[in-house]
Amino acid sequence: MQQIRNIVILTGAGVSAESGIDTFRGGGGLWEQHRVEDVATPEAFARDPDLVLRFYDMRRAAIQEKQPNAAHTALARLEAEWPGNLLLVTQNVDDLHERGGSRRVLHMHGEHLNAWCTSCDIRSRWTGPLIDRPACPICAAPTLRPDVVWFGEMPYRMGEIYAALREADLFVSIGTSGAVYPAAGFVQNARELGAQTLELNLERSQGSHWFHESRLGPATEVVPAWVDEMLGGA
Repeated sequence: MQQIRNIVILTGAGVSAESGIDTFRGGGGLWEQHRVEDVATPEAFARDPDLVLRFYDMRRAAIQEKQPNAAHTALARLEAEWPGNLLLVTQNVDDLHERGGSRRVLHMHGEHLNAWCTSCDIRSRWTGPLIDRPACPICAAPTLRPDVVWFGEMPYRMGEIYAALREADLFVSIGTSGAVYPAAGFVQNARELGAQTLELNLERSQGSHWFHESRLGPATEVVPAWVDEMLGGA
């Protein structure tokens, strides 16, 4: 424990599932009513923008009614009390980490509560619907889309993530399936660079064999327990 100073944490849908936000690939998940190709690709948006905008309008409205859970607040506590560096990278597009108290959060797949203007390339905070083609608050063009990384698009801030992985002493993956790249490859990157690796998940991920240790259980149980351990049971 004394050799660990820099921590990189990756979170996925399993962290927010216990707050009532549908998981990406689990049974009953939000994609079951729609094929990924119909709502989460640039081609889908070009083909049927109304379907895509309605889908994301519903998700944007839903997450604003959810609340952070014990996993979110435990990670915020770790960030506040950890004496070294800590970066929280999330695949989630909700804002529950921030509402749980985390401040250093990197959303590699974008954010539901942002809109991206494809005319002026500015991202603005956005909590309402987009289906009626509202004007961009910066340039007034009716060209806003969800600020969510779709399949076939490059995740955000990859340079920062890989730089943090190079300096990490510990990489922790929480609530991820290990199926979506490039995030699924972070554990291999971290381990090959000499970091310890830990998986906290409801069940083993597809990349579970890359982790030095896996602890299985609900995020609201295993994450607070791990944080207590890291902070010396304080």
